[in-house]
Amino acid sequence: MNKRVFFKSTAAAVAMLAFGAAQAATPVKFQLDWRFEGPSAMFLVPAAKGYFKDAGLDVTVDSGNGSGAAVTRVASGTYDMGFADLAALMEFHANNPDAPNKPVAVMMVYNNTPASVMALKKSGIKTPADLSGKKLGAPVFDAGRRAFPIFQQANNVTNVQWTAMDPPLRETMLVRGDVDAITGFTFTSLLNIEARGVPPADVTVMAYPDFGVKLYGNAIIASPKMIKENPEAIKAFLAAFAKGAKEVIADPAKAIEAVKARDGIINTQLEVRRLQLAIDTVINSPSAREEGFGQVKAPRLALMASQVSDAFKTKSRVKADQVWDGSFLPSAATLDILPKAK
Repeated sequence: MNKRVFFKSTAAAVAMLAFGAAQAATPVKFQLDWRFEGPSAMFLVPAAKGYFKDAGLDVTVDSGNGSGAAVTRVASGTYDMGFADLAALMEFHANNPDAPNKPVAVMMVYNNTPASVMALKKSGIKTPADLSGKKLGAPVFDAGRRAFPIFQQANNVTNVQWTAMDPPLRETMLVRGDVDAITGFTFTSLLNIEARGVPPADVTVMAYPDFGVKLYGNAIIASPKMIKENPEAIKAFLAAFAKGAKEVIADPAKAIEAVKARDGIINTQLEVRRLQLAIDTVINSPSAREEGFGQVKAPRLALMASQVSDAFKTKSRVKADQVWDGSFLPSAATLDILPKAK
C-alpha cells in the first residue's frame, strides 16, 4: 500500500470513528425550574463549553416555569432529567404514592432553600413576629408560600392572610403596598424589587434558613426510566455538571455569557448579581461547605420529609429514602468545587 492510499484509509477510519462517537452520544432532555437567568448558568456553561458532549451526552437544556412543572415533566417522561425544589419533589411523591414514574433527586445544588419573606422597611416589619396579622402575597405554587407553615411554626407567626398573583406582579404589588410582605427566592425577588425602584437596603429580608427553616433547596432529578436504563449517563451528566459549576462559581461574570447566548435580552449586570447572590446564599453556604457539594445528610433529609408532609398536607407521608439516591454522585475530588469561606 502506498503512502497516499494509507493516509486516505487512515483518514477515513478516523472519520468513521468520529462519526460513530457522535452517533453514540446519549440524548438527555433537561428541564430547568425557571427562565434563563443568572443561576441557570450552572447548566448552560457545561453545555456551552462542551463538557456534556465530552462525556458522551447530547444535552438539551430548556427553560421552565416552576419546580412543580419540572417534576411533572420528568415524571411524564417528556424530560429525562431536571432541576427542581426538593420540597416539590417530595410533595409529588407523597401525593402520588402509586405513580409508576416518580423522579428521584440525584444531586443537591442549593444546599439551603432560597425562600425568604421580604417586606419594605417602611412598613415597620423587621422580624417574623411583625408578620402576625399582616397580608402576604405570592403565587400559589411559590416554594416559600408552600413552606410558610414551617416558617410560621418556627417563629410563632399567627393570623396571616394570603393574596395570590401571577409571578410578574408579586414585587409590584409589594412596592405598591397591596400586600405587606411577599415570599419568594431571595435572589429573584430582591433584585426584582430593586428594579421597581426600591434599593435593597430598604428591604427587610428574612431568609428561611436564618429563621429556623433548614430545608434543602433545588436538586438535580432524574426519571426512573433513565435510572434503570442508563445510570452511566446520569453519572456522566453529574460529573460534567460539577466541572462546569466549579467554573461558574469561580467567575460568575464570565458564566453569564452562556446565559446571554440563550436569551439575548437579559440584563447582563443584573444577572451577574443574581448569580452571585445565589452562590453566596444557597450554593457556597456554610452548610454546603460542611456537608459537601451535591450531598445531603440523612437526619436533615428525614426532618425535611416530615416537615413537608405536615406543611403541604400530603396524602401520604414523605419517605425520605425514596426521594433521594446519592449513588450516582461523582468522586469527592470531582465534587470539591466550593471555594473556602472568605
